[in-house]
Amino acid sequence: MSAPTHAERLRQPGSANTVIDPDQMEVAPGFARTGAQGWVPELASEEDVRKALETAFDYRGDVTLTRKNGAVIEGYVFDRVDGATLQNSFVRILPSNGGERQKIAYAEIAALAFTGRDTAAGKSWEAWVRKYWEKKAVGGEGARLEPEPLD
Repeated sequence: MSAPTHAERLRQPGSANTVIDPDQMEVAPGFARTGAQGWVPELASEEDVRKALETAFDYRGDVTLTRKNGAVIEGYVFDRVDGATLQNSFVRILPSNGGERQKIAYAEIAALAFTGRDTAAGKSWEAWVRKYWEKKAVGGEGARLEPEPLD
C-alpha cells in the first residue's frame, strides 16, 4: 500500500487542507514603494547621485537623463554598476526611441527625471490573487489571469 497523494489528502474529510484561503497563506512582506513617478531629484552631492540612480534602476518606467554635454536620453535603466568613484560607476539605459543601448558614467549625468509611467504602481501580488479568486467564483473553470496591457 502506498501513501496517499497530495490530491487524496486534500479530499479527506476533516483535513486541515480541504479549503485553501489565499488570504491566510504566508506572504513574504514587501516594501512600500516611493512615488518616484514625476520626481526630479536634486543631484547636488555624490550621495544624491548614487541614491537617485539606484532609485532609477528600481523604477519600472522610463527616466530622462540629461548629460553634462546637453544630450538628453529617455529610456529604461536596466543595469547599473556602483563603483568607487562617479567616473567608475555607470548606468545602462535602453532608449525609448529604439536606439542602441547606452552606457553612461554617473559623472556625466547633469540631471535625472522620472518621466515615464511606473507600470506596476499600485499593483501587488495580493491584488492579483484576489482578482483571480473573484473571477474563479464568477466564471468557474474558464477563469484565467492575463497580464494587463501596458498602455
